[in-house]
Amino acid sequence: MAKSEPGATRRRGPNDPERRARIAKAAIEVVAQRGIDGLTHRAVAAAAGVPLGSTTYHFATLDDLLEVALHEAAERNVHALKEWEAALPPDADFAAALADLVMGYISEQYRDTVVEYDLYVAALHRPRLRKASAAWDEALTELYGLRTDPLTGRLLAGLFCGLLMQAALADPRPTRAEIETLFRRAIDGPAA
Repeated sequence: MAKSEPGATRRRGPNDPERRARIAKAAIEVVAQRGIDGLTHRAVAAAAGVPLGSTTYHFATLDDLLEVALHEAAERNVHALKEWEAALPPDADFAAALADLVMGYISEQYRDTVVEYDLYVAALHRPRLRKASAAWDEALTELYGLRTDPLTGRLLAGLFCGLLMQAALADPRPTRAEIETLFRRAIDGPAA
């Protein structure tokens, strides 16, 4: 058996360098399945396939878990929206494109939409989450402002968020034509 040289220390790297990220993604999954009230360290540990101590090591409180889940959801959503906007032709009918986007969020992506809003609204009762929610709003405003102007971008971001929440809750859901009409009014103003 070889002896180590005096003064030499053995460095040990992380056994699972992706664990923190897996826990963050698992927190989103738990919120999707159980809602905000169902978020516990134990549930997240089970969903991530890690020991309970790992979740409390990386995220000491439930608010820490909520914060990382909100950041993760916001980053994922903003990234997808940026890809969506970049794929639109420069001369795209933006009101129609936004209506299609909303319809996708309330149909094929309904589950993700509900989770994202659960996390977003959690900031109402948890002030430390407000910075992440505000950053999400700013990203939407900036993105929509690229196709219009900064003020209209802010208007569209608010309309988009409100329509998504209303449409997700409505029974029956608004039609695509109704949603497009609202976006068109926001972009073009009232008819002459």
